[in-house]
Amino acid sequence: MEANASVDMFSKVLENQLLQTTKLVEEHLDAEIQKMDQMDEDELEHLKEKRLKALRKAQQQKQEWLSKGHGEYREIPSERDFFQEVKESKNVVCHFYRDSTLRCKILDKHLVILSKKHLETKFLKLNVEKAPFLCERLKIKVIPTLALVKDGKTQDYVVGFTDLGNTDDFTTETLEWRLGCSDILNYR
Repeated sequence: MEANASVDMFSKVLENQLLQTTKLVEEHLDAEIQKMDQMDEDELEHLKEKRLKALRKAQQQKQEWLSKGHGEYREIPSERDFFQEVKESKNVVCHFYRDSTLRCKILDKHLVILSKKHLETKFLKLNVEKAPFLCERLKIKVIPTLALVKDGKTQDYVVGFTDLGNTDDFTTETLEWRLGCSDILNYR
């Protein structure tokens, strides 16, 4: 009996809180709508200019990324190239792979898709047999490994498929989510 009264009271409190929150959100939306209704031509023109300026800036950023090799998944030939590539881009995903490893080919398929979708990040691959010094320095022991580099510093690693469900048939979205968790790409 006492438990039912407690549950009823909790339900009513929760209902009141929800009602108050809904009213606040509705009032805020009404205020925004009223503000938009009261805008004159000059304010609308200013808003339009501001939006166009933001679109131009976004387009300029996209062109800059494309000129730096973003938007494609490509192999770099040596360790020296790795350092140069990482220096010129803010976000880099580098796949350390070996030709004979099946899981590397699986990862390649997903990285090709993500490289086209996420221009804000540069996607590279480097054969571990051509980069023994770098593999030792970055402590890469398991293949495949993704090194997630932000502002020139290795921030995180995706080692093998453990973070991807420990299965060969993970989805591209799973990999995208994992890279988003490290803030190496804009995950929505």
